[in-house]
Amino acid sequence: MNPYQLNAYGMALRAVGEIIQDYDSDKMFPALGFGAKLPPDGRISHEFALNGNPQNPYCSGIDGVMEAYYMSLKSVQLYGPTNFAPVINHVARYAASIKDGSQYFVLLIITDGVISDMAQTKESIVHAAKFPMSIIIVGVGPAEFDAMEELDGDEVRVSSRGVYAERDIVQFVPFRDYVDRTGNHVLSMARLARDVLAEIPDQFLSYMRVRGIKPSPAPPPYTPPIHVVQTQI
Repeated sequence: MNPYQLNAYGMALRAVGEIIQDYDSDKMFPALGFGAKLPPDGRISHEFALNGNPQNPYCSGIDGVMEAYYMSLKSVQLYGPTNFAPVINHVARYAASIKDGSQYFVLLIITDGVISDMAQTKESIVHAAKFPMSIIIVGVGPAEFDAMEELDGDEVRVSSRGVYAERDIVQFVPFRDYVDRTGNHVLSMARLARDVLAEIPDQFLSYMRVRGIKPSPAPPPYTPPIHVVQTQI
């Protein structure tokens, strides 16, 4: 943590979050941590509320998510392994309950670790591909991210136990590819957001089209009220 500038996690959160938050009507975001020992008993968790409130993990806006992230860094002890499946399954449970196309879920995962539960994660992604959700993974730090590339189904669709995902729902990018050499963080964040969000529209449309869900009628265009001013001479 540096009091004067965002770390890579903060930059990725802001870069992606500040764009996708515009598509969320209430701007309340559940934020989850994974891979930490939690107070008071030191149990290891891969699915804990960043704000410390498991009953209500929602944060207000991206600023609220950032606040919860920094608060949790001070209270938990970071700990391996790096398991993705619990968080993916958590979001998939919500997405599975929305069948009418009124909501679409985007899960942003920011990680510095090599994935530890690859088989379970593939199974989770194959399962989640049936629901209205997409997954963005941003890898930070110098680790080898070969396994993450495997989850990004651009070349070969993700499969588990011989079953292929219904559609590609994962986009992975290594953050180090976007760090501007001149230290221009604004440029780094803009490039990152452009690339990680590039596939979301097609993923969203592929889900809706396969399900035969049509867009709701557009609201009527706004017409300003006409004020009639009467003057008497």
